[in-house]
Amino acid sequence: MPTTELIGPTPRIAVEHGGAGPLVILLHGIGGRRQNFTDQLPVFAREFHAVAWDARGYGGSDDYDGPLDFADFAADLVRVIDHFDCETAHLMGQSMGGRICLETYAHFPDRVATLTLAGVHASFGEFTEAKRREFVDRRRKPLVEDGKTPAEMAPALARSLVGPDVADDVCESVVASVSALHVESYIKTIEATTRYDRSGILSKIAVPTLVIGGEHDSLTPPAMKRELAGRIPGARLEILAGCGHMANMERPEAFNSVVLDFLRTNRDRAR
Repeated sequence: MPTTELIGPTPRIAVEHGGAGPLVILLHGIGGRRQNFTDQLPVFAREFHAVAWDARGYGGSDDYDGPLDFADFAADLVRVIDHFDCETAHLMGQSMGGRICLETYAHFPDRVATLTLAGVHASFGEFTEAKRREFVDRRRKPLVEDGKTPAEMAPALARSLVGPDVADDVCESVVASVSALHVESYIKTIEATTRYDRSGILSKIAVPTLVIGGEHDSLTPPAMKRELAGRIPGARLEILAGCGHMANMERPEAFNSVVLDFLRTNRDRAR
């Protein structure tokens, strides 16, 4: 059974972990929580020490005072690596979690063994102004201007993130994830995300990198993932059929097979 604990100091970071071996940390997206990796954590834990976190202001982790900078996420992630007495970790991030991976590499490249970027873009500058506005409005407007709760906005947002053939139980899991958001922290994250830009480090990444995602991902379409992989030296690209932005939840067996193959190949880089 996985172990759940809070890693201090404040804001304390909630993690769920299990297994033994090289450290692998799973990082959720902007509407997520550690339960988004229910289909990854126990599978990865058979071969690795697998950890799924709740980012600050999400799930079981603490909220915090003041605005958010993505560097805060990177510092939190290093705290988690330190907590498990490791020098480096394999980082696997879905959407915002992948941006946190890139931010961590920008500040602490010597703490990163490999990068797995699932449904990730490196900068909001890669979006058109209309796409950027749509991203923010779909997430912020219902809560701030329309007075809805996360649970009320969750079904429409969830449907925009998954592929056309998603199973009902998967969509329900995404709805539950969005429904559990901490409103104030979530809004801070949206605001910080619109200022995010780590496109400048892509050509400098010197660790093995996997770029993966779904063919029906409307947020980070295949062309965007191909461009991302093309800008990272030696990056491997995998487009999974029949799924959208939440590929790890929609096609867990295919997703796990690709990621575990990548991790096994680079297993000894984590120490």
